[in-house]
Amino acid sequence: MDRTDAPGPGPNPRTDRMKAAVLELAVLAGHLLLYPSGLIAERHRTPRPVPKRPVPRTEDPRPDDGNASDHTPLSAPDRAPEPPHGGDPRPVVLLHGFVDNRSVFVVLRRALARAGRGRDRVESFAYSPFTRDLRTAADALARQVAELLARSGHTEVDLVGHSLGGLIARYYVQRLGGDARVRTLVMLGTPHSGTTFGRPVDAHPLIRQMRPGAEVLRELAGPAPGCRTLFVSFWSDLDEVMVPPETARLRHPDLRVRNVRVGGIGHLALPVHPAVVAEVLRSLTDDCVNAPTGQATPAHPASAVSTAKAADHAPEKGGITPPAEGTSAA
Repeated sequence: MDRTDAPGPGPNPRTDRMKAAVLELAVLAGHLLLYPSGLIAERHRTPRPVPKRPVPRTEDPRPDDGNASDHTPLSAPDRAPEPPHGGDPRPVVLLHGFVDNRSVFVVLRRALARAGRGRDRVESFAYSPFTRDLRTAADALARQVAELLARSGHTEVDLVGHSLGGLIARYYVQRLGGDARVRTLVMLGTPHSGTTFGRPVDAHPLIRQMRPGAEVLRELAGPAPGCRTLFVSFWSDLDEVMVPPETARLRHPDLRVRNVRVGGIGHLALPVHPAVVAEVLRSLTDDCVNAPTGQATPAHPASAVSTAKAADHAPEKGGITPPAEGTSAA
C-alpha cells in the first residue's frame, strides 16, 4: 500500500486483475465463515454520553484554516482519528448489500470502535432479500434513524452503505428528507447509474432497480435543491459487479460529492480493505460538510477527492488514488 518512487516495470492490467481476483476469493471465503453471525438479530443499545474533554490552550501562532484533519497521516490504516464534537461522536448506521448482512462490516466496526464509536454508537440496518422495492427499505431506514436519534439524543447520524445499501441510504437522504438528519453518507461500490452485471438474476425486483434507466435511478437523478448531506462515493477500477466501474461515481449537480477512486481491489474487498477503511474513517471525521455545492472538499494526500464534475486521476496500483498537484473544483 505504501507509495514507492523507485523505477520499475509499468502497470500490467492482467496481473492486477489476477491479484484482485485472488483477494476477492480470500475475502469471500472469510465472509462465508462470518455470514452466519450476521443472521443473529442485533440488539440496539442506548449510547452512553461521553464527557466532553476540555480543549487545551496552545501557543501555536498559526491560524486555524479549517483543514487540520487533512494533515493527519494515514500511512498506518489502523491509526484512529480523533472523535468529532468534543469526544461525543455521532452514531453510525451501516447498510449491507444485496443478499448480504451486517457481518460484511466486521473490519469497519472494529476501526470505528478504535476511533471512539463503540458498539453503542454503531448499529446495522437489516433488510430482507425478499424486499421487492428499495423505497420500502428506505422507509424502514427512516424509522430506524429517527428511533436511534431519539435514543441517543443526537440530532444527526452518519450512514455507510455497501453496494445496494448505499442506494437505499441515498434514496432516504434525497427523497425522504433524510438530509435533515444525515451529516455524511459514505457509499462503497454503489451503482448510481445502474449496472449490467448479473443479467440472469433480473427476476428479482431489487436487481431490476439497479439496472441503467430504472425508475428509482431516474428519481435519484432528478433535482435535489438544498440537500445538506455530504456524499462520499468510493469506486474501484476493478469492481467486477459495477459494470462499467464508473457507474459507482456519483454525478449530480445539486449534491456535494467526494468521489474516491480505489485501485486494484474488487467489490467484496471494498468494506474490508485497510486503505478504504482508513479513508472512510477520515470521511466521517472531516469537518468539510460546509463546502459549497459543486466545489471540491478538502483533499487528503492519500486519496483522490473530486467533485461530481471533476475528473478522476489514474490510481496507483493497490491503493487510493493520490491527487494531482493543483487539483481544484471543476
